[in-house]
Amino acid sequence: MKIVFMGTPDFAVASLDALVQASFNVVAVITAPDKPAGRGQKINESAVKRYAVEKGIPVLQPEKLKNPEFLEELKSYEADLQVVVAFRMLPEVVWNMPSKGTINLHGSLLPQYRGAAPINHAIINGEKESGVTTFFLTHTIDTGDIILSVKTPIADDETAGELHDKLMVIGANLLVKTVTAIAEGNFTEQPQPQSDVLKHAPKIFKDDCKINWNNPSQLIYNLIRGLSPYPTAFTLLNDKTLKIFKAELENKEPGIAAGGFLSDGKTYLKFATKDGFIKLLDIQYEGKKRMLIEDFLRGMRL
Repeated sequence: MKIVFMGTPDFAVASLDALVQASFNVVAVITAPDKPAGRGQKINESAVKRYAVEKGIPVLQPEKLKNPEFLEELKSYEADLQVVVAFRMLPEVVWNMPSKGTINLHGSLLPQYRGAAPINHAIINGEKESGVTTFFLTHTIDTGDIILSVKTPIADDETAGELHDKLMVIGANLLVKTVTAIAEGNFTEQPQPQSDVLKHAPKIFKDDCKINWNNPSQLIYNLIRGLSPYPTAFTLLNDKTLKIFKAELENKEPGIAAGGFLSDGKTYLKFATKDGFIKLLDIQYEGKKRMLIEDFLRGMRL
């Protein structure tokens, strides 16, 4: 069975590697075009491209997925199945090309958290469990028939980064099971369950990351966890951006206005919320590197 793999970030590399290690015939990889990044505008290759080049797998990097030259090249690989992990939305001419269809690995328990940022939004919303789902692509994004899914608990202090790394491994294993089942013709497609309440996972923008200290402590704590380590929740301190990677709840009557802070200048810095405090542990102040709060306070006069 010939497989074309589509993906871009580290999350996708684990799945691609799992397929290669399981001796599946990955004939080509589709990934994002190289782009300049950082101060030096050094050309940055996707994690999937770096892996594919290392393994000698042909790489295609189309700017536009409907480009006729790209479509001809893709067709020439005569893929039986296409596998998508953390890539962009595909036009029908692409996902409908292989005889066995195109499958997607998604970082949520569908139908919940359809969209670009399922891992972040699950934690932001205070979910107690998450998971991964494999399904066939159809016209509407993240709505196709489910093949397999696996659940995993979310710890009360777990961050999006930690859940990402966990789901990356669980997802890679699930993908191998899914592709094996398709290769053997031993699988059953199930329509996605109907739900009265659908929770969405849209792309996260900078404005979504700014903390509103008038919210309850638990909501703010979940936001910090759900945006850590990237794109990171932030507030302003002395008119400069203060990113917060890790914090803890302190459930006591604040006694000061929401958004105000208390500190001994040495060991702690905590911001008042609507109903308590958020105690900062791991931060990055504008113009400085990421550090623990004690190190920050040692060189900072508040």
